[in-house]
Amino acid sequence: MATASLIFITGGVRSGKSSFAEKIALEIANETGGQLNYLATGVASDQEMRERIAKHQSDREAGKSRWRTIEKSQTIGEIADFFNDDDIILLDCVTTLLNNELFSANQKWDQSFLAQVMGTIMTGIKEIRDRAKVLIVVSNEVFHESMGQSDLVFTYGRILGKIHQQLVKAADQAFLVEAGIPIKMKGVRI
Repeated sequence: MATASLIFITGGVRSGKSSFAEKIALEIANETGGQLNYLATGVASDQEMRERIAKHQSDREAGKSRWRTIEKSQTIGEIADFFNDDDIILLDCVTTLLNNELFSANQKWDQSFLAQVMGTIMTGIKEIRDRAKVLIVVSNEVFHESMGQSDLVFTYGRILGKIHQQLVKAADQAFLVEAGIPIKMKGVRI
């Protein structure tokens, strides 16, 4: 099987990146006849998150296309065998996945643990990509904000930055979405 296309989309909170990712997925599905899949990493841990999840679900249900939603908040590689080369998968989002992986275990954030978390995320993404037609990965661009004086926030930002660098390097296309406007950073339209 040929390697699937990887599209990386990042942007600030409420920048329109998820809507843009869904639009790309729909275009590819219409062109290829592929199955739309939404790999949701969010956990409804508070009211705001419940509302965000409900909005995303409502947006997908309101459309003409049928999405298959898979909820997996950690170790996403475990579900790679669920997909095949007809699948167009939208993974939303890496920042939530990283948060879930980091805080799921009562673990000291030493270099070994951080490397393990990063490896789990990148391996999971690769395993899913290897099974799919197209994998679209969404993440938040947190690097325009101050990291403050918190070691925890700085460490989180540092590992997210490393993940973003690896994703952009592996991606066929990469976009930054600002105020609803996608800015192509890498690649050509597939």
